[in-house]
Amino acid sequence: MGVEVESKSYTREERQRYREKVRQNLDVFERMLADSQFDFERPMTGMEIELNLVDDDFQPRFANLEVLEAIADPDFQTELAQYNIEMNVSPRPLPGDAALELEGDLRRSLNEAETKARSTGSRIVPIGILPTIMPEHFAGDWITANNRYAALNDSIFYARGEDIYLDIEGPTGERVSTYSDTIAPESACTSVQLHLQVAPSDFAAYWNAAQVICGPQLALAANSPFFFGKRLHAETRIELFKQATDTRAIELKNQGVRPRVFFGERWITSIFDLFEENVRYFPALLAECSDEDPMRQLDQGIAPTLAELRLHNGTIYRWNRPIYDTAGGRPHLRVENRVLPAGPSMIDVLANAAFYYGCVRVLASEDRPVWSRMSFPAAEENFQRCARDGIDARIYWPGYGEVPVDELILRHLLPLAHQGLADWGVSQAVRDRYLAVIEGRCTTGMNGATWQTQVVAKLEDSGLDRPTALATMLERYAANVHTNAPVHMWSVDA
Repeated sequence: MGVEVESKSYTREERQRYREKVRQNLDVFERMLADSQFDFERPMTGMEIELNLVDDDFQPRFANLEVLEAIADPDFQTELAQYNIEMNVSPRPLPGDAALELEGDLRRSLNEAETKARSTGSRIVPIGILPTIMPEHFAGDWITANNRYAALNDSIFYARGEDIYLDIEGPTGERVSTYSDTIAPESACTSVQLHLQVAPSDFAAYWNAAQVICGPQLALAANSPFFFGKRLHAETRIELFKQATDTRAIELKNQGVRPRVFFGERWITSIFDLFEENVRYFPALLAECSDEDPMRQLDQGIAPTLAELRLHNGTIYRWNRPIYDTAGGRPHLRVENRVLPAGPSMIDVLANAAFYYGCVRVLASEDRPVWSRMSFPAAEENFQRCARDGIDARIYWPGYGEVPVDELILRHLLPLAHQGLADWGVSQAVRDRYLAVIEGRCTTGMNGATWQTQVVAKLEDSGLDRPTALATMLERYAANVHTNAPVHMWSVDA
């Protein structure tokens, strides 16, 4: 959900004061990186899962406050639109059988939440883009009653000065081309966010590794092929999120101004590089100032919250976002991986996480890291290809040239993931369970996007129109989610 704010709009004076406070925070952060002790002795992982609400006809249900009241669990919170909620997972260590325990906890939490949501006439579906969402669903009162969301919507359009234009074309020529006068289409993008706590000295290596691996991550996990009734990219969420939050008018795009949804433009040598870019290149969307004097707190031996720097960071949507936070009075740093779509089943979510955590561990610790042999534009091109083509993508990798992504994963990245998880101290049982899912997707060519696409095609061949086929597919999808079978084992036949 992000940090709540007090105001829905800000004066010029408030924005100027906020900019000054952010710059002061950046100076304090630079000093902390040089002098302070960060918590990293016991690296922790965390997870956030965004979810969709539907009714009995599998159409979006705009009732998140009612559903959250029924669930009555602080781990479930609001999201941007009234048909979204978010499930937060408490931080925990990686080693041993922790992932198996996490899978059990997640399944219990989701099942309990689903039961309570049913009492309100709602169902919960983890999926990258809800395939039954249509433009008419945003004609009414769609946004969650929350100052942060209203302020973001207003600030984006104030900065842009005109309506948002969405233009995305799929592999068969199906296309969404439309204007929006709100950021409502952004709410269609529901994701899983993975957190990894790291030492300041290791942050650059882990962030660079996460940037390298996010293309293959997308290819494996793509689960967002439909939007506004059209078959678009395998992971349409990537391009949709970029366009739906774009503060740039066409003239600013032509001048090379950076988008708020930002892959980046270079390998880094320190976490400070990213926060400095945030301050240098991106105007504030929210301008909420705290009473904290961070320099004074630091002089007193107290870790400052750096509230303004963190708030600003939360409105710059890097696919791998740097995180500064405090817990128990001690500061720490995290890489927040924001690449993955929600769903399909919990075993799929944990398999995606295992692949990511294992790969980045090895890639970050290599003597000659892969990013020293790959240009940054090549990594971004891999990312775009995998978003567009999913598991059928071809990408570039040093030592392999251009190669089918499923072949690269089977031959090279899957063994790295096994090694990395072992280096984290993860048990053999965990490695075997979750990485077998990754192998299964590659050998069958089946992930969430291909399953959705194939089922809809079969339903249309049987005589159903597109809206009915999408709702029918989603009904079958939701039933499969609760079996917890991995998506590559789901049948595409009725």
